[in-house]
Amino acid sequence: MSFPAFFEQAPCLTVHDPLAELLGAPVDGLLTYCYADAVRLAGHSCPTVASAYVLGRRLMQALYPAGVPQRGGVYLAFAAACDSGVTGVQAAVLSLLTGAAAEGGFKGLGGQYGRRNLLRFGLGGQSCLLATRCDTGASLMADLDLSVVPADPAMMPLMQACLSGQAGAEERRAFGLLWQGRVRRILLDHADDPALIRLRPASGAQADAP
Repeated sequence: MSFPAFFEQAPCLTVHDPLAELLGAPVDGLLTYCYADAVRLAGHSCPTVASAYVLGRRLMQALYPAGVPQRGGVYLAFAAACDSGVTGVQAAVLSLLTGAAAEGGFKGLGGQYGRRNLLRFGLGGQSCLLATRCDTGASLMADLDLSVVPADPAMMPLMQACLSGQAGAEERRAFGLLWQGRVRRILLDHADDPALIRLRPASGAQADAP
């Protein structure tokens, strides 16, 4: 398996998963996720996967400023429906990093460690995502603006040529390089850019978790 070299340069996220610790793997409950893990999950690398990875990392660090983020302790509520646009892809990456799962998720052990229904969709609101700590109720609203990292103008004609079967080997390679070039900028140049991902505190009814 050969990934672009910049994958290893992207910031990673270390979380503590109390369920993993209880079940003995890893024994200390610490899990480190890197961008390649999100790519393996999605099956490809694209701006949506990259920005969702950056969003998940930023959210977890912001919700747990004083220590290691706790996987399985965050409730996520998307404004859009699961099948709207790229919401489902974003949710899959965020579920990897946070442990939050929809109705098919792990139901828990003895009333503890449940992940089911920590991920919900179609709740509306002014922000694309609401993230809430289940223990403290601390909550953040998040918005993502990928226009901050525009695609190279040459990429669209190359994409059209590839999809129509008109592109040769060199054109296909050039398209892949331009595509991953945008991913690289998201992960390395804009990993902490507040213009790409805007986080702000939520309060009152907005912050209510199940």
